[in-house]
Amino acid sequence: MPRIPRFRSLPLRSRLAILTAAAVAVAVAGCALACWFIVRAQLNQRLDDALHDASTGGGHAATEVLRLRGCLSEPDTNTDDWRVVANPYRASMQLVTVNGTSCWVLGDQTLPVTKADLAVLRRESPKSLQTVTSADGTEMRVLTQQATIESRDQKVPVAISTALPLSEVTGPLNTLALVLLAVSGIGVLGASAAGLGVARAGLKPVDRLTDTVEHVARTEDLSVRIPVEGRDEIARLSASFNSMTAALSSSRELQQQLIADAGHELRTPLTSLRTNIELLERSELTGRELPPEDRRELMLSVKAQMGELAALIGDLQELSRPDVAHGGAPSQTVAFHEVVEAALERARRRTGPDLKITAELAPWYLRAEPSALERAVINLLDNAVKFSPPAGTVEVDLHGGELTVRDHGPGIPPEDLPHVFERFWRSASARSLPGSGLGLSIVARTVQQLGGTVSVHPAQGGGTVAVVRLPGARTPPPEAPEA
Repeated sequence: MPRIPRFRSLPLRSRLAILTAAAVAVAVAGCALACWFIVRAQLNQRLDDALHDASTGGGHAATEVLRLRGCLSEPDTNTDDWRVVANPYRASMQLVTVNGTSCWVLGDQTLPVTKADLAVLRRESPKSLQTVTSADGTEMRVLTQQATIESRDQKVPVAISTALPLSEVTGPLNTLALVLLAVSGIGVLGASAAGLGVARAGLKPVDRLTDTVEHVARTEDLSVRIPVEGRDEIARLSASFNSMTAALSSSRELQQQLIADAGHELRTPLTSLRTNIELLERSELTGRELPPEDRRELMLSVKAQMGELAALIGDLQELSRPDVAHGGAPSQTVAFHEVVEAALERARRRTGPDLKITAELAPWYLRAEPSALERAVINLLDNAVKFSPPAGTVEVDLHGGELTVRDHGPGIPPEDLPHVFERFWRSASARSLPGSGLGLSIVARTVQQLGGTVSVHPAQGGGTVAVVRLPGARTPPPEAPEA
């Protein structure tokens, strides 16, 4: 026996078609049942009204022919023939006498005498309305009412039963049921077909998105884009997917560019370091010692190149760290002026005695990661120190959350200003100086993570000014109470 698949395992298109057909089937069935019951109630009401009209119109005429039918103890023999009583409703009518017997009066059916008829006869009930089965098995709707007939100058209480066939209701109802059943079946089949068509049309954008995702997963081609049509949920999903692939493509390009630039920057110190080591190795193998002065310069060069490699690797590690907002170290309240003071102490230890660094620092507090913030400030100071002339001055100022670092060096050409924060970018005048070209990139990244801004522009009188603005306050915020 084949196994029927579970509903959840069916394709989305099939599930939508089934749900649509089921919803329409329930709606059609509900409407059909409501229609059938309403029509039945109306037909029954009309049948009961017809019974009242027939009993009102034919009751008096029936009493006039009772003697002709032999229903009374003294039949009228003066009548020449049977009188014809008008019966426009084609109702059946009979008389229930005081002894509980019945006498046929009009129509084609003989009705049984029920307890409800006897109750009307005994004046226990004013009338009765019931459904009975006639002698030939026909379902009849019977209305029994009180009446009085004069016999031997006496008024005799009787009950008159008026009946109409129930087929006047059941026939149209059966026809209506067949019609509703046929219409419901056609409606369900049409709803199934329409649901399948709607599912196919509605899921076309999803199919395109699925094909695109599978293509990207198979080929890793992030340049594919999905056309965005309209403003519905599918359009939003397509736009989100396009944004995601664009971000991934940009991230991949940045990663490839970073690897290429890092490889290019590493090649120069590694090549120089390899050359110096080969010279030392050749000197040892040939037994020809280098002059002390040359050997000392060679060792200093090796040391400098190793320092450049260490600085470059450190900068790359800094750039590879996750953002604070995406899983980095948690930020805390930091005294910005104290961080700047610590960075100044480190910078002064690195500079010679001729270079002077002055500072004016006002208190400023913000939420940040202390080590990352200090690294950014040190990079600004190192950049200013690197381009300062001998016996020059580096001026540092912190007021109102704005940190300025000014040097009196040659300055930056205007055409190079838009590129100073790019990774591995170095101006033509700075390529001969030590550095990796990542310092200002790290500064910009850190400042942006803290919601601040950084800019570099020429200073009046020569030199360059770097300006960092960070949100915060002059006083530390109150500490949150421990839970």
